[in-house]
Amino acid sequence: MDNLARYEQYLAQEKRASSNTLSSYLRDVNQFLHWLEEEGLKEEQAVRSDVEAYTKHMTAKGKSVATVTRSLASLKSFYSYMQGIGLVEVNPVKGIVPAKVERKLPQILTSKEVELFLEQPDASDVKGCRDRAMLELLYATGIRVSELIGLDLEHLNLSAGFIRCPGRGKERIIPLYPAAVRALSDYVGHVRPRMLERPDERALFVNMSGERMSRQGFWKIIKHYQEKAGIHKEITPHTLRHSFAAHLLENGADLRSIQEMLGHADISSTQIYVQLVNSKLKNVYNKAHPRA
Repeated sequence: MDNLARYEQYLAQEKRASSNTLSSYLRDVNQFLHWLEEEGLKEEQAVRSDVEAYTKHMTAKGKSVATVTRSLASLKSFYSYMQGIGLVEVNPVKGIVPAKVERKLPQILTSKEVELFLEQPDASDVKGCRDRAMLELLYATGIRVSELIGLDLEHLNLSAGFIRCPGRGKERIIPLYPAAVRALSDYVGHVRPRMLERPDERALFVNMSGERMSRQGFWKIIKHYQEKAGIHKEITPHTLRHSFAAHLLENGADLRSIQEMLGHADISSTQIYVQLVNSKLKNVYNKAHPRA
């Protein structure tokens, strides 16, 4: 049994690694071992400079910073195992600091693009009425897609104009703007009862078979209306969540309130929207200021 096979056995049996972790670590290590072989080296002979050369090789091949960082973590684990069983004296990956992963700013829609997107469903038919209600609710609250499709009828309080979102950790109370209340009222009052397969169905949003909407089903809805609106930006269910947060911040909402509505455990997750808004303002300034 070679070292990689023994390492695989160690990860699976002793570390109880998940199948995803197992395949990821083994792929990264295997790629490094192939590179070493081409350099005329065995895994026991690798030193720090070899690992550094390999990271430069990966970067030159166009690998992202995140991929290189993940590969270093895999190699560090492999050589920790090799050190533990006495095959190497020093972990050659130890002390190599992975390059900082640059966090990409999320893409958002402009206010006009949001309006155009939300206007696409034809609310005069059953499917369009449901779709309008879903999209309005998503932009009104910024909730996650899993939270949207997980909502039950009792989570909705239209008379008071808010939803209760169970979410992660604690329940959140998120207000609804009037257009969202109207869209939801039309759907709940006139359309949802006609769509149900069973009268005791609790799901707020159901598919055309009368059962709870799925993530895949909602993804198709988003893509359909993106094409219909002729918006060339890539729109995902998360795009409306990002747009919700950025637009609130642009219009004066404080970061803590946005954090609470989004359900972020750590405010550092919410602060990315400050960077997003600042970046947008800088672009506006550079385009508009006569001396910029």
